[in-house]
Amino acid sequence: MSYPVSEPRLVEVRRNVLKQNDMIARELREMFRGARITVVSLVSSPGSGKTAFLEKTLSMLYPHFKVAALVGDLATENDARRLARSRAQVKQIVTGTICHLDASMVRNAIDGWLPARLDYLFVENVGNLVCPASFDLGENLRAVLLSVTEGEDKPLKYPAIFNTADAAIITKTDLAAAVEFDSAECERNIQSVRPGMQVLKVSAKSGAGFDEWLHLLAAARLGLN
Repeated sequence: MSYPVSEPRLVEVRRNVLKQNDMIARELREMFRGARITVVSLVSSPGSGKTAFLEKTLSMLYPHFKVAALVGDLATENDARRLARSRAQVKQIVTGTICHLDASMVRNAIDGWLPARLDYLFVENVGNLVCPASFDLGENLRAVLLSVTEGEDKPLKYPAIFNTADAAIITKTDLAAAVEFDSAECERNIQSVRPGMQVLKVSAKSGAGFDEWLHLLAAARLGLN
């Protein structure tokens, strides 16, 4: 005969999981800082254009910096194969049934793989706006992406992920007119959840907004000094 697990027990297990994750994340952050690696994590819902955005970013940085990417997905390695076209080093983390990356997954993935010299490491999380909010990955900069095709109310529906991110990036802006996206309303919603949050508007197709994104990455790198 089985018995339901009590709510206090579930809360305690969750606290222990997050405490262990935070310990590993701190170790990773110290290691990355010592190696002068700027670590950037990207979080979003599925279909936001995160992989296209990262591919464009890697391609623009590759001629000038040593770049690599870790890609989280539940099952396939499709995103890793796509990102490899940028000529950056890419490794897939297949999470199975787990809907997010955690610090131990990042630690295991870079063990024996991390290049000897690296300027930027990007971590593309599993497409999910809920679970990733709770898990520190040792990153310097976390960006949350939302596309114009998702609607203006994403920040109101998923406030936790916006509160744990450093910048919000509105993607697929080349489609904004076609889907009647209200940019001003979206920005108001972002600011109501996270006042003062930096908001960038980009298009991986046209390249619009990527200069501002590269400036943000450069600022994050300067923060290592």
